[in-house]
Amino acid sequence: MTSDRAQLVEAARKSIRKGSKSFAAASRLFDRTTRERVWLLYAWCRACDDIADEQDHGRAARAVPLGTRLAPQDRLATIRTLTELAMAGEVTGTPAFDALGQLRREVSIANGAVEDVMAGFALDAAEWRPRSEADMLRYCYHVAGAVGVIMALVMGVDADDDDTLDRACDLGIAFQLANIVRDVWEDDANGRCYLPEEWLAEADIPPGEVTKPHYRRALVPLVARACALAREYEASARIGAARLAFRQRWAVLSAAGIYGDIAREVEKLGSHAWDHRVRTSRARKLACVWQAWREARTPPSLAGAPPRPMPSRRELMELAHKHPVIRPS
Repeated sequence: MTSDRAQLVEAARKSIRKGSKSFAAASRLFDRTTRERVWLLYAWCRACDDIADEQDHGRAARAVPLGTRLAPQDRLATIRTLTELAMAGEVTGTPAFDALGQLRREVSIANGAVEDVMAGFALDAAEWRPRSEADMLRYCYHVAGAVGVIMALVMGVDADDDDTLDRACDLGIAFQLANIVRDVWEDDANGRCYLPEEWLAEADIPPGEVTKPHYRRALVPLVARACALAREYEASARIGAARLAFRQRWAVLSAAGIYGDIAREVEKLGSHAWDHRVRTSRARKLACVWQAWREARTPPSLAGAPPRPMPSRRELMELAHKHPVIRPS
């Protein structure tokens, strides 16, 4: 078992390098303390995601013997048990979860914030699907927006600064919307669809038929609609970034540009967006980092800033509490 901070940080550094080149690149712009804490947070998030989806850093894991695969609810139970141990200050023997425990010792992270992230895994384990746009945004909040809130706390944002935390949440939501539009084909192959059922019904796309060739043209406007939402949330997040210290602002704006490019490229490609998985090239990432540096040097005036997109973080939290996850029978 390992609980030595240096070892946990090194394992987390390797995890982010393997799991997300985009986030790894942006994280290098933070000061050392913040960068290491970001790595620790990423390692926990990545491990939870991998356990939930039976993957290895977002890729197919090694095959397991027949009859030994865990059911979704059992995988969720594993995530919950290890996370609760880490939050209680116990050594789990699993570096990614011990990373969360280490982070908790260094940063004040409320149990509720971590619970909100785990609720996203519970939605997937329950084979939940969004019916409305608000449902889709609720899912985005759990799996990415709540992570954005924890990230803001890691960067030193005061736990009582609700507006800045809201805008950190907005960036996570923008990131997840980019994931949704990019991964329509991959999600469908895994029996999932995160575009709202109401949107699909309006486009006359039957459930489970979203990737059929004859519906691809009908799908394009729905994806454009999600991309428009992503732009609104990204714009809101940029206002929050203006309140951060320079290096933190630079890193956040770089990530916003790199990930925002994914949604913009998907929208630009139209019906060809899923011929190949959309990626941001190394050259484009460097351009985003350079542009973010310029923006970070001269933060925009907050006067006359557009209102935050709706629903708000608090409204999404209320929606989750009103409609808790029900396990499939």
